[in-house]
Amino acid sequence: MDFLAHESERRVNPSFEQAVAACETITRERAKNFHYGLRLTPPEKRWAMYAVYAWMREADDLVDDPARDPQDRNQRLQAYRDATDAALDGQVQTQTPALIALTQAAKQFHLEKKDFHDMLDGQVGDLTPAKFESWPELRTFCYQVAGTVGLVCIRIWGFRGQEAIKLAVERGIAFQLTNILRDLREDLDSDRCYLPLAEFRAMELTPEMVRAWSEPDRCAEFIRAQCERARAHYDRSAPLDAMIDAACLPTLWAMTEIYKGVLAKIEADPQLAVRGRARLSTLRKVWIALRAKHALAKAENPK
Repeated sequence: MDFLAHESERRVNPSFEQAVAACETITRERAKNFHYGLRLTPPEKRWAMYAVYAWMREADDLVDDPARDPQDRNQRLQAYRDATDAALDGQVQTQTPALIALTQAAKQFHLEKKDFHDMLDGQVGDLTPAKFESWPELRTFCYQVAGTVGLVCIRIWGFRGQEAIKLAVERGIAFQLTNILRDLREDLDSDRCYLPLAEFRAMELTPEMVRAWSEPDRCAEFIRAQCERARAHYDRSAPLDAMIDAACLPTLWAMTEIYKGVLAKIEADPQLAVRGRARLSTLRKVWIALRAKHALAKAENPK
């Protein structure tokens, strides 16, 4: 089963260099926050980060295809899982840029299949409108779709100490919780609710009430509590920065500062979660990236 037949028709056996270039284009066009950080990664590792991001986008697109029913999307996702396994084993069965580049990345950086399988398990859970009853359920989902990304990233960047593995998961969960708050309005309007339903009830709220902001004080308290949880994951994962290869630290630092900046906007104005979409300006993200680059240059050339 060819899970992306149209892609195969458009891109006939692209070379490795062409595949990497295509992955970079996908990242630049669709990773509005990640791209600023990824550009700081040393070139010998940056291409692998582009490959991983493009792979994630292909998986997301299979899940989000509105023209296909959930069963069809599930079958295509299983085919993608099989093709990913082959790529991680060094055998490209389907010629898409992400899988071609991922084949080489897996070989060079010893990427682990479990991380990719767990990511795809999270995508399977997203085939139908998401609803989580409790924090443990949400945490599992956050690990699957984002904690695993943290693990793949540190395998490419390089790290010291096994504690970094746990902390990379914590940082990934922090990013995902920030994404959930940033996208809350869009998700609720699409009948998705990633925040724990039990926690709405504990505040005598429903997702619909928060979307309408019908009880402003309680709604604001609820959103601030969700922000506090995300902030706690950033705080717990702080030691990770000292465990990452120094040349790749600016990438992690810049991405973290961008996501923490988004979270700070929602903390300052909880209704923003349902009124708009919290984001940093392009100028702010460029400034963060420049600060990260300057810090690296200073560390490499101390006076």
